[in-house]
Amino acid sequence: MTVSATPPVSSTPATSSVSSSTAAAATQSLSYNDFLTLLMAEMKNQDPTQPMDPSQMVSQLATVSEVGQAVQTNTTLSSLLTSSSLSQAEQLVGQTITSADGSTSGQVASVSVTSLGSVATLTNGGTVSLANGASVQ
Repeated sequence: MTVSATPPVSSTPATSSVSSSTAAAATQSLSYNDFLTLLMAEMKNQDPTQPMDPSQMVSQLATVSEVGQAVQTNTTLSSLLTSSSLSQAEQLVGQTITSADGSTSGQVASVSVTSLGSVATLTNGGTVSLANGASVQ
């Protein structure tokens, strides 16, 4: 990865709001690996005559640790949510359900759990999205 300097941004009000919203969008999409890559590039390319302030380095390393813990927490939470969804889906098999709008009803033959939500397949061939709500009889 090559890190190059960028020209300074003028601080007119319109540019400031655009650059701050762009920075916010970039921060939200920055992955853990991207963060580590940027940190390593910064450390490799620092000026040896003016090394990074030790307190800044400790702060950045603490941030790396926090980001790593957040990634691990998100992975664990996702696993727990999937497990909970599967447990709830298992309890619906054999039950009679009706879609939230009342248009589809029948006995549940199977339930699929995906990232988009749970969908019950009925014995009559119909499907009911559980993400929109459903009633169990």
